[in-house]
Amino acid sequence: MHLQTKALVLRETAYKESDKILTLLTQEAGRLTASARGCRRKGSPIAAGSQLLVWSDVVLHEYRGRWTVQEAAVDREFRGMREDLEKFSLGCYFAEVTELLAVEGLPCPELLSLLLNSIHALDQLDRPLGLVKAAFELRAMCLAGYEPLLDACAVCGCPTPEEPRFHLREGVLHCVGCRGSVGEGISLPLSSGSLAAMRHIVYGDPKRLFSFHLDGAGLETLAGVAEAYLLTQLERGFRTLDFYKSLTLTTPDRS
Repeated sequence: MHLQTKALVLRETAYKESDKILTLLTQEAGRLTASARGCRRKGSPIAAGSQLLVWSDVVLHEYRGRWTVQEAAVDREFRGMREDLEKFSLGCYFAEVTELLAVEGLPCPELLSLLLNSIHALDQLDRPLGLVKAAFELRAMCLAGYEPLLDACAVCGCPTPEEPRFHLREGVLHCVGCRGSVGEGISLPLSSGSLAAMRHIVYGDPKRLFSFHLDGAGLETLAGVAEAYLLTQLERGFRTLDFYKSLTLTTPDRS
């Protein structure tokens, strides 16, 4: 069986002397694992398309349940992202989250679109990295079935909660005075700006995902809540996130 499709490399693992095992997110078949034989040899025609976070037109061959990359023509390398270690490490974090959420063999066009748009934002848009990261995390949670309830306080129904808080485990907005009725777990405070940004990300047009402005303390609050919510719901950490955060401790603030 042959499959001609577009694919983004989510993960690469060196195998034998000159091969790689690739985790791909494809348009037609969702997440697939494929071997790229000989791609590490000098002059290999599939070498460029077998690199991490490269978007390519590929031809895959399936035999006895195993996929092999036969052709790979690069469409976008996202060079602006690749040449910046902090941006590239953030893109790798997006890829690791996507790999976890995508289902083997099941098309996931919305998740693929989110990932490509987020990488494009890192590559081409002059947006704070913390803003892009938070937008990706919250939208990814929505697509994974963990859409937070942000339209009003989950207890009293007030659309403009007094001293708003966000409950990480329940994924709901509540007033500070309604905290006791939400349940156990951590609730983080929100500013009016960070709440408005969260509502834009969750309820707004996906095509305008990054079309909002937030900086300073508001962006710091948004970034902290989005990351904590994703980690709480998925109940695990990410090595790529740890690496990205290690870089932000030693480089100027680009949040």
